[in-house]
Amino acid sequence: MIEAHLKKLRVRHSISAEEEAAIRGVIRETREIPSDRTFIRAGDVLNFSTLLLEGLMCRYKDLRNGERQITELNVAGDFADMHSYTLKKLDHNLMTLSPCRVAILQHDDARQLFLDHPRLHDVYWFGTNLDAAIHREWALSLGRRDARSRTANLFCELRVRLAIIGRADESGYDLALTQTDLAECLGLTSVHVNRVLKELREGGLVEFRGGRVTIMDLAGLERAAEFDPAYLYLERLD
Repeated sequence: MIEAHLKKLRVRHSISAEEEAAIRGVIRETREIPSDRTFIRAGDVLNFSTLLLEGLMCRYKDLRNGERQITELNVAGDFADMHSYTLKKLDHNLMTLSPCRVAILQHDDARQLFLDHPRLHDVYWFGTNLDAAIHREWALSLGRRDARSRTANLFCELRVRLAIIGRADESGYDLALTQTDLAECLGLTSVHVNRVLKELREGGLVEFRGGRVTIMDLAGLERAAEFDPAYLYLERLD
């Protein structure tokens, strides 16, 4: 049930059989959530965190006029809101972008897990810091990269993150986003995104069609993105 999550953890950390059993033991509930459902809203008081088992979801903030900015995408194996363990309520919303299956970690169970296995506290704190690093990279893209580089960088990031859990390779990956969703990730209009996707496709770099990212030239795509995966902290830590 939580294999993708364990794969993600083990990229950077050794997880003992005892620790794995403890993690599995605190996952007591799963839920199915339909696509395009805002299931946690800013300001909701939370006593649990949400682990994404299958599907694609996002964090977003919006304005009174309905304009929305997606601030991060979550893939299988990610905790969408582990930071709610300390914050207790979020300043942003969580929404599914495809049908999702999630696991619920009650904060009381998390607290006991960390008391019984202090090393896991550091492992999950690392994950929250990694989320912050991804947010900073997205801020750089929104503020300084042009539309072509910004789009290429997102495709490169998702390839790495999905490869960790066995859902991507150098040829591409499935991505359950519409062009409107992609525009809201990139801070662009849908029309602009369509032009950029055409440019990347005609340049022989990548094609996004029918929920599939097909990478035609990975090295060229990474050059176009000025992609440096250092912010994803892929090196083994222990």
